[in-house]
Amino acid sequence: MSFFVTGTDTDVGKTVASAWLMLHMNAQYYKPVQAGLEYTDKGTMKEITGLPDDHFHDCTYELEQPLSPHESAKRENVEIDINKFSLPETDAPLIVEGAGGLMVPLNDDAFVIDLIQKFNLPTILVCRSGLGTINHTLLSLEAMRQRDIKIAGLIMSGEKSPHNREALEQYAGGVPIIVEIDRLDHISAQSLLAIKPEIDLETLR
Repeated sequence: MSFFVTGTDTDVGKTVASAWLMLHMNAQYYKPVQAGLEYTDKGTMKEITGLPDDHFHDCTYELEQPLSPHESAKRENVEIDINKFSLPETDAPLIVEGAGGLMVPLNDDAFVIDLIQKFNLPTILVCRSGLGTINHTLLSLEAMRQRDIKIAGLIMSGEKSPHNREALEQYAGGVPIIVEIDRLDHISAQSLLAIKPEIDLETLR
């Protein structure tokens, strides 16, 4: 049981959601493209989860500037080749975290959504709980449906907004809400493990 984790936008909470999934699934982690090396998502994941190094796979591309991958690569004279990506070989559940949202460019021709199609994993969409989430979430779901991507569910992130949740339950076409991760004063393995899934993760295959 492995998943690709994408978001409706940058800084929507994908890394915290990925850490939550890792902890509740005892999963491993792979970040195909890391743009920005001062603070890396893999480093943040290690710090949050406290899991050993063998749970974390190397990125395929590591780029210095914290920009869109295509721009960061361009500044380093690197060409991101989608054919160079392959899933790590592991028997464990795997969480694959994308960069930004679905239509973030990787090069002149390929976007994150193309990488999702290449990996062919069920995809979890992380969305904000607050204002704007309805439009962003429904647009992202529509883009995935147009590509026949299997949508496993939604993870809502941020201070809870019951009316937005109700709207997504009404308009998202039956996509389940896996969990709501409220704003946390301190993000740690303990605080994430205390947030229980709303549905059985085994049903998300």
